[in-house]
Amino acid sequence: MKATAGRPPTIARQATSRRDWAQSGHVTTRPPFGGPRAAVALAAAAAVAALVAGCDASGGAGATSGALPAPPTSAPGTTLVPGTTSAPPAGPSTAAPPATATLSPTAEPPSGGTSAPATPASPAAPPALRPGDSGPRVLELQNRLSAAGYWLGTPDGTYGQLTQQAVLALQKAAGAQRDGLAGPATWRALDAGVRPSARSTQGRALEVDLARQLVLVAQDGKVQQIFNTSTGSNTYYVSGGVRKLAVTPEGTYKIFRQVNGVDPGPLGSLYRPKYFNGGIAFHGYSSVPAYPASHGCVRLSNPAMDWMWSSGVAEIGAAVHVY
Repeated sequence: MKATAGRPPTIARQATSRRDWAQSGHVTTRPPFGGPRAAVALAAAAAVAALVAGCDASGGAGATSGALPAPPTSAPGTTLVPGTTSAPPAGPSTAAPPATATLSPTAEPPSGGTSAPATPASPAAPPALRPGDSGPRVLELQNRLSAAGYWLGTPDGTYGQLTQQAVLALQKAAGAQRDGLAGPATWRALDAGVRPSARSTQGRALEVDLARQLVLVAQDGKVQQIFNTSTGSNTYYVSGGVRKLAVTPEGTYKIFRQVNGVDPGPLGSLYRPKYFNGGIAFHGYSSVPAYPASHGCVRLSNPAMDWMWSSGVAEIGAAVHVY
C-alpha cells in the first residue's frame, strides 16, 4: 500500500480501513475498531458469545443451535492431554491386563459358592475349684470323691482342708500334678474311676504306699478308704546328738500301742498315735503335704486320725503293710 501524501504510513492505513468500512454500507461513518488488531479482538468476542449461548443458566448443555459439542468422555483411568478436544486415536493397547482377583485363605467365597461349615468353638473349661470355694459344684466334687473311696468326712459343699486332702489323694492315684486343685485333670480322673488297688488279700489291713504317698484301708483285698499321707522325707536329721535318716521302713507290721490323745515325744507331739514299728506310728498332724516330709511316721489329717479311732479299722493287732 502506498502512503498518502503528507501522512505517515500508519495513518494512511487507518484511513483506508475507515473508507472500506463506509463503503460496505454501514451508516456509521466510523468503524468501532481500528486496524487489524481490532479485527482480531472482534473475532475473539464473537467466539466467547457463541460459547456462552451454548450453556443454560444451570451449567448444563443447552439446546441452542450452534452450541459447542460436549467434550468427549474418557475411559476410566484415562486423562486427556490439556488443550485437546478428543481422545487420542486408538492404537495397540499398552495397558496392563486386568488384575485377576485372588482369594486369600480367609476370604469369603464368591457369591453363589458353597462355604465350608464353621467349626463351633469348644466350650471353655470351668475354672478349677480350690480351697475356699463353695456351692453345688463343690458338693458334686465331694460326693463323687466319697463315692470313689477318697475320704473327706461328710460332704458339705465347702472346699476345705479335707476336700483338698481327698483331691491330693486322687491326683496321686492318677499320677497327675499334685496341687490340691480340682481342675480338668482331676475331673477326668473321677470320670475314669481311678482307684488304687490293694496288695493284701485277706482280712482287714492298713497299707502304706510309699511311692504314691497314700494310705489304703482294705478289707479282703478290696480298698474301702483312701487317704493322702506324708511319710519319711529320706533326709538326715539330728535327735539327742545322733544323726538319723528320716525313713519309713518297708515291711509287714501290726499295731501294738496307741495313745488316745496327744503323745509328747523327742521330735514333737503326736496326735492320737497308733504305733506299729518302734516309735513310728500313724498319727494326726496339722500339715500333710503332697510329698514325704515326716521323720518316719505316717501323717494323716487330725480329722482322718479321729476317723481311724471311731471306725475301728486300726485296733491293736491290725495288720500294716508298708511298701
